[in-house]
This record gives sequence, structure tokens and C-alpha cells, in this order.
Amino acid sequence: MTETWTIGKPAIATEKGIVAAQHHLAARAGAELLAAGGNAVDAAVATAFALGVVEPWMSGIGGGGLLVFAPASGPVEVVDFMMEAPARLDPARYRLRGGIGSSPFGWPAVEDDRNLVGWESILVPGTVDGLGLALERFGRKSLAEAIGPALRLAEEGMPIDWATTLAIAISAAELQRYPASRAHYLPDGVPPAAAESGERRLALPALAATYRRLAAAGRRDFYEGVLAETIAAELAEGGSAIRADDLARYRAVVRAPLSFDYRDVRVHAAPGLTGGPTLAAILAACAERLRPGDEPDAEAYAVYVDACREAFAARLSQMGHAAGGNTTHVSVVDRDGNVAALTNTLLARFGSKVVLARSGITMNNGMGWFDPVPGRPNAIAPGKRPLANMCPIVLTRRDAPWAGLGACGGRKIIPAVAQLVSFLVDYAMPLDKAFATPRIDASGETIVCDPRLGRAAVEAVARRHPVEVAPDAVYPNRYAVPSAVLREGRSNTGMAYIHSPVAAAIAEP
Repeated sequence: MTETWTIGKPAIATEKGIVAAQHHLAARAGAELLAAGGNAVDAAVATAFALGVVEPWMSGIGGGGLLVFAPASGPVEVVDFMMEAPARLDPARYRLRGGIGSSPFGWPAVEDDRNLVGWESILVPGTVDGLGLALERFGRKSLAEAIGPALRLAEEGMPIDWATTLAIAISAAELQRYPASRAHYLPDGVPPAAAESGERRLALPALAATYRRLAAAGRRDFYEGVLAETIAAELAEGGSAIRADDLARYRAVVRAPLSFDYRDVRVHAAPGLTGGPTLAAILAACAERLRPGDEPDAEAYAVYVDACREAFAARLSQMGHAAGGNTTHVSVVDRDGNVAALTNTLLARFGSKVVLARSGITMNNGMGWFDPVPGRPNAIAPGKRPLANMCPIVLTRRDAPWAGLGACGGRKIIPAVAQLVSFLVDYAMPLDKAFATPRIDASGETIVCDPRLGRAAVEAVARRHPVEVAPDAVYPNRYAVPSAVLREGRSNTGMAYIHSPVAAAIAEP
């Protein structure tokens, strides 16, 4: 079905701080921390915890991610809290069965899809340690203060609207397979529907208790304390290879960013097994080949496509494959000019589809990031962190933070971030115009083109690549779902994904 709506969303501008996120309630949680004297990192962390309550199919404390922080003055740094394979992982458990699996990326099928769904698809989560470490290193608020708004949301219950109903319905058949998941998200055996009047909420008592425990006991309780004992026991009972010592061994890491110039800005991305190196290759090609005019034209989109395809060819041959699609991105700028870009994920929608009954945690399916073919780059192995597509970035100009951005959408993230950087830098677009400008997705062999590009641009791409013309839509997302903030002087601007009914940029009150 073709959607015929024309949808717009304004940018938010203020001299105070702004949080841009994929759910307005989570963004408000972050803005609350800003109003209480927190900085961009405090707000990003509070938003991430809140997203685990209001949008748990995208991210949560059972996942992992990356945070890029640019202080108003000082070096940019990255907090890496990617998931990690357990030490007792047996790669032989992931035997290929022939054919193509249920992954949307056409990977070889694994027996029982155990790398994608269920207990054996779970990696050691890094989110709690990463968010806590970010607060300790760069924030002004305690973990209890940052969790506070999310805890209140969890105690009130997850709000049910039509977007929530849709998100749960998409995965209902798989959630039905696991008793705790069924009880958690399908309380009457079907996806919960919004009330015709008033408000309906889905109770989350176990998750609320977990948040309460973290607020009191600290981040390492998830890995070495009472929570860790509960989590490890339930994972072992379910058939996961994760044990208590895997949790105890896990550490988030602060790293130097991958930094490079693009025109007159400096781009700071996460290094290593992330989207950062591929983004750098794309923008290097754009810097050499793109000749900006007033607006991106047919030639510009052809350059974007060729640059993406060349960079992805190198990525897939040298770094391996990386799947994924349901992720959360948060961008924050505070009144002092500090900027944070945070991407957190469970990997697939509802991750492994497993909810831990005693803690209420929806667990990741990070095993799906590994290439299931033995001997390839990024192959499944114990104790290893996989290749991911996440690409949170901060742009600095004249040594000061200028913009923070990122997106969700698996492999679609990297082309989206590259084009948004080009729109902002090459065409000097304001943030709302950059978000409204149509994009291509060149993460696969077939290039997906927004029909708003116009015939000339589509034909320019089609001369070199197979093309599919598809509009942007609420579901499925054919491109990526970005969130961004931008600072000019003392004025801040925020923008969230236009086609989402719940995404918003919220200013500090």
C-alpha cells in the first residue's frame, strides 16, 4: 500500500538544552535531567534508561551500544559498551543448515535460527555498565538521579498507543514462544490495544524492581551483585552459555574517537568494529567527487550511491557482515554547548524475544551480528565483540561541538548519517531541511530511492545500480530513523525523525 500523506515536523530551537530521541516521553526524561542541572551525558543516559521502558522493542538494559561525547572544551571521547560473547560459547552450536535464514540480510541459515532468536542468540549486555561509566566519567548526576525518571515510567507502566500496538504485533508470533515474553508483552494472548478513551498502560513490575535495585546498588550490581546472580541463573536455566563469571568479567571501555576532517568540520565517530570506519570511507569519496551546488542534484545522489557501495564492499570483505535493524539513537546538546550522541540496541526487534521473568529485562540477540560462516572476518567466537552498524557521531567546527547525530536502522544507518553530514556541510541546510530532504539507501545491492528525489536522480542511479523506488513510511522503515542536535553560537536546534508518530526533540523547560 502506498501512503499518500504529506508529513512535516518542526525543528526545536532554544538557548537551553535539547534532547532528540525516538520517543517523546524518553526525551522528556532527558530534558528533566537538563533542567535539574545535568549535562548532555546525564540527559542521554536518562533518555536511554527511559527508552527501555517506553520503546523496549528497540533498546534497553539487555543490550549494548556506543556514546560519543564532545565537551564544550576538551577532547572528544567514546564510551564503548558493545555486547560480548560468553567465554563458554561453542561455535559448533551454530551449524549452517543450507539456504538462507530469516535474517533480513540474506545470511546463510543456522539450525533453528539459534543465532537470531532465543536463549543462544544472547550476548553479555553492556548497556548498564556503559551508561554508568559515562555518568562517572563525564556526567554531573548520580546513577540514581539518571534512572529516576525511567523508574517512575516503569512504575506507571508502558503507555499503550497505536504505535506500541503495531510494534508488539509485528513480533507477537515470536514473543508467544517464550512464557515470560508472552506474559510480559501479550497479557491477554494478543498485542495490547490502546484505550478508546483515557489511557492504558502495561504493568512492568519486574523491570521497575530492577531499576530500583540499580539505583540503590549501582551499575556493577548488574554484573557482580544480586542482580547478576538472578540474571545468570535465569540465562543458564534457559540454555544460554552466559554464566556469572561472564557478567563479572564485562567492562565498558572509554576510547579515543575515530576523527577525520570533512570540508571545514571534524567528524568524531566510534572506532573499530562500528559504522565509523565505513562512514569515513564514504565521506572521503564524497569530499573528492562531490561538487555541491544549491541543492543535492542527480549527480550528487549518484556520488552518494557509488561512495556507499564502494565503502560497503570493503566493509563486507575486510570487517565482515553486520545485521540489525531496531536500535535507538539519542542526540543531546546542553546549554553549555556539550554534545552527546548515543546509540543503544537490542539488535533485532525485541532482540532475542526472550524476557527474563524475574528481572523483566528484554534480552538482546547480539549473536546475529556475527557472521555464521566459520573462518570469515567477524565469525562467531567466544569472548569476542562483534561488528556493528551503529554510527553515533559528533561534528566539531573550530574546535567546538557543532552537531550530534545518528540513526537506527541496521545497515541503513551509515548511508543515512553520511547524507545528513553532506546536507549539513555541503549545502549548509538547517536541521529541519536536512531531515526533510529525501535520501537514498545504498546499504544493499539494490538501491532504494525516495520518489521525491525526482526522475533525473533516480535515472542517474539506475544507470549503474539496480533501483527500487519506495517512499519513506512509518513501517517498514526503508531508510533509517535519525535524531540530531546542532549548535550555532549560543542557539541550539534539535530534530527527530519526521515520519515517527512518537519521536520528538524536547527542549529543557
